[in-house]
Amino acid sequence: MLEMLKTFRADESGAVTVDWVVLTALVVGLGIAVLAVIGEGTIALSEKISSQLSAQTIATYN
Repeated sequence: MLEMLKTFRADESGAVTVDWVVLTALVVGLGIAVLAVIGEGTIALSEKISSQLSAQTIATYN
């Protein structure tokens, strides 16, 4: 049993997985932060476009 615990403690094959999990979490967090910042500007711009389009009149010729 003691030998199995020593082998488990010395095994470093999972260390790379932990690194990738941390890096992936950072990338996902950064993506969410960027979307939050861009999302606010996009909403404001779409509201401006909507109000401009609503104010337009359509000329019809009969």
